[in-house]
Amino acid sequence: QSSKTLIRVRNCREAFAMAMMLFHPPETYPAAIAPSAHLGEQVQLGADVFIGPNVVVGRAAQIGARTAILANCVIGDGVIVGDNCVLHPNVTVYPRVRIGARVIIHSGTVIGSDGFGYLRHKGATIKMPQIGGVLIEDDVEIGSNVSIDRATLNATVIGRGTKLDNQVQVAHNVIIGQDCLIAGQTGISGSVHIGDGVTMGGRVGLVDHVKIGANARIG
Repeated sequence: QSSKTLIRVRNCREAFAMAMMLFHPPETYPAAIAPSAHLGEQVQLGADVFIGPNVVVGRAAQIGARTAILANCVIGDGVIVGDNCVLHPNVTVYPRVRIGARVIIHSGTVIGSDGFGYLRHKGATIKMPQIGGVLIEDDVEIGSNVSIDRATLNATVIGRGTKLDNQVQVAHNVIIGQDCLIAGQTGISGSVHIGDGVTMGGRVGLVDHVKIGANARIG
């Protein structure tokens, strides 16, 4: 018989994750604004916000309570970031982006860059204006070096609870449902609709305008 203390659980993986969070809780940040940060006019900051060194927050942006914006991030004009978010160093958020609550965005990610929209006209290439935005719903986590393009007219959407791995490309007008898992180097072309609960393995590629049903598994 073992002399060690045992704890019986129904699901070892879930119990292990809970124990790790108990002994290693997420890092917290004190309420502070670094002297080197630049805040534009009419910026609204919630309670206990942390703004790190060299952060730039654009005009009329809104940062929710207890959100941490770490070093060298750029938050564009009019951006809305919800409560209890963490933006790791060197995240860039273009104007007309809305981010919900409890969102984590890792370093090097760019949200709201122009979609890849061009026209051929009389032998020349003409840029299609990209005037839409990006909506990231609550409880989303986005890995490092992810690119999420703004929509041409409305909004590119990342649904509640969805997790994006590193180096994922989300093109303009894409709508991703809730609680999806999308692994690294996946490329999602423009105007793709992805249902709730979808899982995509690494390096999946989707051509434009396809629809993926709920709970699909793609390798």
